[in-house]
Amino acid sequence: MKNLVLGLLLFVGCQGFSQTWGTNIDEAKKQAAEQNKHILLVFSGSDWCGPCIKLDKNIWQSEEFKKDAKKNWILVKADFPKKKANQLSPELTESNNQLAEKYNKDGNFPFVVVIDKTGKVMGMTAYKNIDAQQYIEELHELAKI
Repeated sequence: MKNLVLGLLLFVGCQGFSQTWGTNIDEAKKQAAEQNKHILLVFSGSDWCGPCIKLDKNIWQSEEFKKDAKKNWILVKADFPKKKANQLSPELTESNNQLAEKYNKDGNFPFVVVIDKTGKVMGMTAYKNIDAQQYIEELHELAKI
């Protein structure tokens, strides 16, 4: 019984720090307005872009960022995988292409766009070889949090 309770507590605790990356910018804008948060739009090549993989591992998966994201951000990821096994649905591919046309015309990867709850771009950044707390501070500066 103790193991069951401990397992349940660990599961619930982990869920508290999990984050959900959406793919729909219109839904993100709606959520941002309702929750009074900013949007973090990330362009990633999850299976081919080395800096994208480092950004995910070192920043997005860090406990510091997970805590901050829960409080301040609506997360949207536009992924552009190249490997056949990782291909997205045609609808999601088209949606990501439309996001790139609007927010990432130069096709930079990784590329991070900070958007306010009204949809206005507040700033942009990319991968930097800094720790999670420094990266969060930069995002806050862009968002004027």
